[in-house]
Amino acid sequence: MQVLTSRGGRGWRAVEEPKRDANGREIPDEALSEISRNLSDCFRCSNLVVLTGLGTSLHVNRAPAPLDNPLKRTPLEGKAIAPMMRDLWSACKAMDAKKFEEALKLARYPVGDKGENIESLLSYCKLAEDFIDSAAEKAIVASFIKVAEEVVRDQVRFLKVDDDVGLHADFLRRLVRRSTRKLRTKVFTTNYDLCFEYAARKGRYVVVDGFSHTTPQVFDSLYFTYDIVRRESNPDSHDFISNVFHLYKLHGSVDWTRNTDSGEIEKDPHAKTPLLIYPRNTKYELSFEQPYLEMMSAFQAALRQPDTGLLVLGFGFNDNHLAEPILSAINSNLHMKVVICDPALAPKSRGDAIEQGSESWNPHLKKVKYLIDHGDARLAMVSATFEDVVPLMPDIAAETDLEQHLERIRMLRGAS
Repeated sequence: MQVLTSRGGRGWRAVEEPKRDANGREIPDEALSEISRNLSDCFRCSNLVVLTGLGTSLHVNRAPAPLDNPLKRTPLEGKAIAPMMRDLWSACKAMDAKKFEEALKLARYPVGDKGENIESLLSYCKLAEDFIDSAAEKAIVASFIKVAEEVVRDQVRFLKVDDDVGLHADFLRRLVRRSTRKLRTKVFTTNYDLCFEYAARKGRYVVVDGFSHTTPQVFDSLYFTYDIVRRESNPDSHDFISNVFHLYKLHGSVDWTRNTDSGEIEKDPHAKTPLLIYPRNTKYELSFEQPYLEMMSAFQAALRQPDTGLLVLGFGFNDNHLAEPILSAINSNLHMKVVICDPALAPKSRGDAIEQGSESWNPHLKKVKYLIDHGDARLAMVSATFEDVVPLMPDIAAETDLEQHLERIRMLRGAS
């Protein structure tokens, strides 16, 4: 792990192995203390906003990587893992190699320059579909887009009910323990998967996600304005319950579908055509259609609130429609605290060479780094994985009686 802040002006600082003084007491690591301090400052804000990306799902069902190849991703036996862009490329190619090669040729996709990036390929194909004159060639490209989107849909449905999402549950536990006198924590995610939903069920947390409590569940942004209170026998007495958070899925979800009869958006875990913003360069335009418009509006409004803490996890700042509102809020909201966490941020040593981090080439992250280097104490960058960061987040309270009871019941069921 490495951290970059304006304190000390010493550039990136790496977390070192634990050291002890002459009396055997552990010496606090300066970089680790800096990470914890910034996370705590973020959590103390009245309005806590979290933005998560693919990096928060990559560990689920992943087998331990070998020491000689720490980047290798293999699933646990009988499990599936969250796909990366190169995984989706390989899956699309494996589905129909001939159609894949035809699409590459017709879309004039420059593999040498763009690499094996399914998002770029689908962007090229979408443009080709709009401008190709030949009806036969247009049909080939359209057919490939349809197949590729089906592959993406199937690949992101990697999660099963019994899969371990304990880290997500621990993450949510730390988020929802904040005082009920503060605004409910808002979690925005670009992921299509159901990791947060499954983790919320595991921890018995209440998710306000814009869907009704009817059957079928129907989307209406009005539900985001509702809250949950506990009312005892005295009708004049009530209090806000804890363990509630808002979940906004900015790019859709594998269990969203549109009812063709009513036109309403419903939840269906087996939806054949889920509502997703598929990876391509039209994500910006699509994000301003319903239901995504409601999510984007809520995201931009949340960033403008006073005393806001923004925690970014596993998001690479490659989506302009999300990165630009963040930068705009940083420029205009002086009462804002921002912590950006991603393992690719800082430069890394690869043998004798130095591999540049995304803070040196991503245009949005370069601006954030510039502000940090010039003394902006509101901002911090942490080069670390989701697994590294969660244990460092403030744990406001110990387990409640209810959580201890649920854990005993879970263990009892396992023993039975």
